[in-house]
Amino acid sequence: MIALLNLTQGRGGPGSASRFPARHVFERNVLSYRRLWLVFVAGFIEPVFYLLGLGVGLGQLVGEVSVAGTSVEYAAFVAPGLIAASAMNAAVFDSTFNFFYKLKYAKTFDAMLVTPLRLGDVVSGEVAWSMTRSGIYATIFLAIATLLGLIESWWSLLTIPAALLIGIAFSAVGTALTSFMRSWHDFDYIQLGLQPLFLASTTFFPLSVYPEWSRPIVQATPLYHGVTLCRNLAFGAQSLGDLWHVAYFVAMAGLGVAFTKGRLRSLLMD
Repeated sequence: MIALLNLTQGRGGPGSASRFPARHVFERNVLSYRRLWLVFVAGFIEPVFYLLGLGVGLGQLVGEVSVAGTSVEYAAFVAPGLIAASAMNAAVFDSTFNFFYKLKYAKTFDAMLVTPLRLGDVVSGEVAWSMTRSGIYATIFLAIATLLGLIESWWSLLTIPAALLIGIAFSAVGTALTSFMRSWHDFDYIQLGLQPLFLASTTFFPLSVYPEWSRPIVQATPLYHGVTLCRNLAFGAQSLGDLWHVAYFVAMAGLGVAFTKGRLRSLLMD
């Protein structure tokens, strides 16, 4: 993925001094978590609590839910949605709070840009790390759900690449939004947007229970596309319609990266 991001910047061709310079930004993020592993681990605990509290606990009262014409336990219905939510949370955390600190306080990006790294390398490396964190969280969550007996199909493994796609899309948009933040207080708006996404994107309830007037709104949200894609893959209910979800995230990622580059150019290089 780092190679792909670099190639879109016109870098990494034969004979270049460093084929994939964004990997240095990626490696810096990996090394920075050597002593912050507790913070890293804590990031995927919240979705596990939701799975145990709502999926397993409330599931005893809800019973079964229909997915692609098949009745499944409520906890099994919720699990793929929480994989998507876990990927979103991981990407947003790194691309907002961490990104803002490095941009405004640590001046990490200013230091990077006095090296041979270019602006596109910095953005690509940051987005690639957020995407990787999303994949790690999704993988761990999938393993926990499997241990709880909520995953029965090998198709569920495809939720991992889906989580990577969700991660890169949310990370790209997160960095773009963070470039407008003036102080830590502005992140209240990020949280204000995340909570409705998390709770009202069919993560916990099928689309059919929503009021008819609200369904187009729900279907337009990015997490809905992630939840639906992961749920279809988890239950082997793939269709050509899933290509729309993939295209949605590809467009979201491309626009986010392009916009972030423009914003950082004006903030750091003018």
